[in-house]
Amino acid sequence: MRIALVTGLHAAARRQAVNDLLAAVPRSISVHHDMEDIGDGAVHRVVRDCSGPLESEQVHLDHACASCTLREDLIPFLLRTADAGRHDLCVVESWDGVEPRLIAENIAAQDRLRLATVATAVDLAHLTADLGGNDDLSDRELDIAQDDSRTVAEVLNRQLEYPNVIVLHGSGSDRHARALLGQLNPTAVIVRSGSDLQGFLDGRFEPESAHARINPAWAQYADHAEKQGVRTVTWTRTRPMHPERLAEALEEIVAMSLRGRGRFWLASQPDTLLVWDSHQDLLMVENGGPWMAALPDAAMDLVSQTRRSSALLDWDPVVGDRRQHLAFTGVGMDTGALLTLLESCLVTEAESGQDFHNDPFAEFSEK
Repeated sequence: MRIALVTGLHAAARRQAVNDLLAAVPRSISVHHDMEDIGDGAVHRVVRDCSGPLESEQVHLDHACASCTLREDLIPFLLRTADAGRHDLCVVESWDGVEPRLIAENIAAQDRLRLATVATAVDLAHLTADLGGNDDLSDRELDIAQDDSRTVAEVLNRQLEYPNVIVLHGSGSDRHARALLGQLNPTAVIVRSGSDLQGFLDGRFEPESAHARINPAWAQYADHAEKQGVRTVTWTRTRPMHPERLAEALEEIVAMSLRGRGRFWLASQPDTLLVWDSHQDLLMVENGGPWMAALPDAAMDLVSQTRRSSALLDWDPVVGDRRQHLAFTGVGMDTGALLTLLESCLVTEAESGQDFHNDPFAEFSEK
């Protein structure tokens, strides 16, 4: 049975994309797990077709959480439906704050299901404001766990960068939205709500390829010229950054763009690839493992082919794959000031022989 996964923070846009699919494909149904009452331990499964609801019931889970809902109810429901053989397509409509990757990977792992497409629907009236805002999910009652501290911008970025289709809904500037979305996810096809989506159901969505494309530990980013005020600039250098100067500049660097992603090299941690993941004013730094140049030859076979290929593209005869490779996307972004600030964080030749004992990023070595 074919599966179409439709995600998005904007419920009305998401629901319209589901309706478009149900109307276009005979013998199709949709399933949606309503998590509005998840704080009270309740999750409701709603199944419908183009004529309206078919069933609605509370599901019983070990724990009322997104991962338990996926594992204990959504996947078994899809397998039962596939075995019944009455439907050619099931549209999985996700909840507002759920990111698509985990759902897509679990569906694609089932032999009896074919994940045909992953689409994210967005409301043009809220797109730019949500990407540039500071709201937490909890501020809008969209959090799906007690300790869910994610922001609206973080979740929306992850929903937009992963899929192969982005569906625009509502009133707003198509040109501006297409410029912004085309730079956040250059591989996605961008269509208007009401478009015929049947053509996206013939193939197979590959979660491994999607993950390889968006993982900042090895993704290869490119510059995008300014279009409708939107610009993406990629900064690549083969010198390490000074940990203290970078720490002092972080707040200003992050505030200059809507989205920052990539990998960076600190002089105080010469063997550790650090991942940069920023959403508006939120920055997350993670340990991405060792640089390939820091690995013994015997360990090379343990590294994924995707990472090896990326390292080969980055390879420098002196420093190997160690480098700064950071991409920043923004609206009305002062690119010159951003690049100047980043350059000021690099270790100078005079400093290159120093030992950097005071490392503000040391905690990330242990994560």
